Amino acid sequence: MLEVLNLGNNQIHDTFPLWLGALSQLRVLILRSNQFHGPIILPQINQSFPMLQIIDLSSNSFMGGLPSNMFENWKAMIDEDKSQSFLHRTLYGPREPQYYQDTVTVMIKGLDRELTKILSIFTIVDVSNNYFQGDIPKSIGILKSLHLLNMLHNSFTGQIPTSLENLAMLESLDLSQNNISGEIPWQLTKLTFLSVLNLSQNHLVGSIPQSKQFLTFTNESFQENPRLCRPPLSKKCKDAEGSPSSAQSERKYDWELMWIGFGVGYGAGVGMLFWTLALWRKGRREFYIFVDGMLALIFTSMAFSK
Repeated sequence: MLEVLNLGNNQIHDTFPLWLGALSQLRVLILRSNQFHGPIILPQINQSFPMLQIIDLSSNSFMGGLPSNMFENWKAMIDEDKSQSFLHRTLYGPREPQYYQDTVTVMIKGLDRELTKILSIFTIVDVSNNYFQGDIPKSIGILKSLHLLNMLHNSFTGQIPTSLENLAMLESLDLSQNNISGEIPWQLTKLTFLSVLNLSQNHLVGSIPQSKQFLTFTNESFQENPRLCRPPLSKKCKDAEGSPSSAQSERKYDWELMWIGFGVGYGAGVGMLFWTLALWRKGRREFYIFVDGMLALIFTSMAFSK
C-alpha cells in the first residue's frame, strides 16, 4: 500500500531499483542526490509504476538512453481525462482538495522547492544532472497529464521531439545544457499552459517561433545557441550564418538558377537552329546532306553487324 517513497539526499550506491515498479500504489518516488548509476534497462513488456505521478532521479550518475517503453505504463500521467475531472471536482465540487500528507523537495521552475503537501494531481518527471544520452524518446508525448519535465544537464542529442505538443498540461520544460540540435518545433506553441521554458546551452538553429507562449519568454530561455535567431534574441535570422534554413535556401536558389540557365540555353540553341534552317537556304541544304549521311552510315553499320 506504499504511496510515497523518499530516499533523496543519501549515499545510496546502486543501480535503478526496477523492482519498485511492482508497488502498484506507489505515486511518489524520490531518488535525487544519491550515487545511483548505470543505465535504466526495462523489460520489453513493461508493467512498472502504474500509479506513479512524481519521479525524481536528479543528481545521480545514471547513464545511457531513456528506454522508449519507460513511460508506457505510467497510467496516472497518461490519463488526461482522469486528472482534469479530478481537478474539476477539486475546484468546483463539495470535496476538499486531496493531498498526500508528506514533504518532499523537488526542482520546480529552476529552483529547489519543498512541497509540504503534495497535491494528488501534480505530476513531475525530473532526470536532470545525470549522464543520460541519445535521443529524447518520442513516447514521452503520451504523458498528457505531465506538469513539469526537467532534463537539465545531460548529454541528450538529436532533435526536440514534436510529440511534446501532446503534453497539454505542461507548465515547465527544461532541456538546457544538453547537445540537442535542429530547429525548435513550432508544435511547442500549442502548449498554452507553458510558463517556464529553458532551451539554453544546446546546438539549436533557425528561427524561434513567434507566437503564443513563446512571445513571453526571455533571452535566458534561448541563450548560448549560436545559430538560433529572432526575438527575444538580438540576432536576426540573416545574421545566423550557416543555419540549415539559410543553407537550404541557398542550395534551392542554386538549383533554380541552374535549371533556368539550362532552359535558356536549350531554347536559344533550338531557336538558332530553326532560324538557320528557315532563312539560310545553303545552310539548310548542307544540314540535310549531313543528316542523310549520318543516317546512311548508321544503317550501313547495322547491316554489316548482322
